Amino acid sequence: MYELKPLSTDAIPGALAKAERYRLLNEPWQAESICRDILSVEPDNQAALVTLILALTDQFDQGIPMQEAHQIADRLWDRYASSYYRGIVFERHAMALYRHGDFRAGPAVYALIESAMQWYERAEAVRPHGNDDSLLRWNACARFLRHKPHLVPAAEVREPVLSE
Repeated sequence: MYELKPLSTDAIPGALAKAERYRLLNEPWQAESICRDILSVEPDNQAALVTLILALTDQFDQGIPMQEAHQIADRLWDRYASSYYRGIVFERHAMALYRHGDFRAGPAVYALIESAMQWYERAEAVRPHGNDDSLLRWNACARFLRHKPHLVPAAEVREPVLSE
């Protein structure tokens, strides 16, 4: 088919700025493509990895699976960033499912939000001084669950034993 053209290393800062703009323009597939071009030249570029995670999660509404975003989060060097962005992946997947799911999606949405909150707590434990982003995300998840009590899975129903 078509062979991709390599990006020059001098173009990476401008390409990162373009990827961010495409995300803001609600064209995450463009941002994803740019990040993949950057990562083909600099596989460990942390800014490109973060932007790629966000671009992929922006596409969860179109059915993009979570697995690749988690694998990319594993490539982040910083423990805080890795935990924080894992939380983002779970939270955004939950929100996409909530927007597009039917009434049976509640328990899955709830479980995904709880997973996000656990990752945000891990990020909170190692966060840099003055960075409360993980707390803000955790609080947003808690408020979401508070306002959507119908998502809470029903407790196991225990039937009484009706024997002699």
